[in-house]
Amino acid sequence: MQQLPGQLLVPGDAPPFSVHNAQGKTPLLLLCDHASKAVPKALGDLGISDEELSRHIGWDIGGLDAAIELAQALDAPLLASGYSRLVIDCNRWPGGEGSTPEVSDGTPVPANRGLTKEQIDARAEACFWPYHRAVDRQLDQMTAGGRRISMLVVHSFTPEMNGFKRPWHVGVLWNDDPRLPEPLLAELRRDPSLVVGDNEPYSAREPYEYTLTAHAQPRALPHCSLEVRQDLIDTPETARAWGRRLTSPIGAALAAALR
Repeated sequence: MQQLPGQLLVPGDAPPFSVHNAQGKTPLLLLCDHASKAVPKALGDLGISDEELSRHIGWDIGGLDAAIELAQALDAPLLASGYSRLVIDCNRWPGGEGSTPEVSDGTPVPANRGLTKEQIDARAEACFWPYHRAVDRQLDQMTAGGRRISMLVVHSFTPEMNGFKRPWHVGVLWNDDPRLPEPLLAELRRDPSLVVGDNEPYSAREPYEYTLTAHAQPRALPHCSLEVRQDLIDTPETARAWGRRLTSPIGAALAAALR
């Protein structure tokens, strides 16, 4: 599985990111860092089966469908990554922890074994930086003239990890800016049928977190990530239904964050 620096993507490969509802008027940018399980042709199948690639290790199951529904319902723009997190994880620092894992949730990824810096850089230049440069361009456009906006990253999480059945339906991940996450947690908890995680099942305070740290924090934007459990959104229909279900809590939290 050879890759040439700077020449990873070829004609016929998927684009490194997609834009949905680009002209949305709501002061909110939605992102989906793990939207796709696509792999560049030059990397073949990464040495794993399609069944493995289709698991949570390859992408955020249901995340993009839920995010697209949210973008439409909230009238907010959405940017989504174009390649599998096993090619390069768009929410990890390139070359850092979890960026190109050799093993993911017990599954060896042969194509990621012993990568050189040049190979990692080639993946980043092809699949990571185009997405994040697009995020910066979108933020520049949306904040022009001093407009105040927020940023929300949509993720999904596997129902079970390391033998632990995760009880949460949704989780809000945040670091030290409470403006968006605290009202979002409060709005979600209004629904007694929901088990809501506060920095569960992951935490945005981990040093490997990239997207919120790189984009929202330097611009002082209200921000957080929203996680939805994958067994709740594992079909397009259920993912869209959850997108609609989450629209009202997110809208109310956004209004509070920008008050």
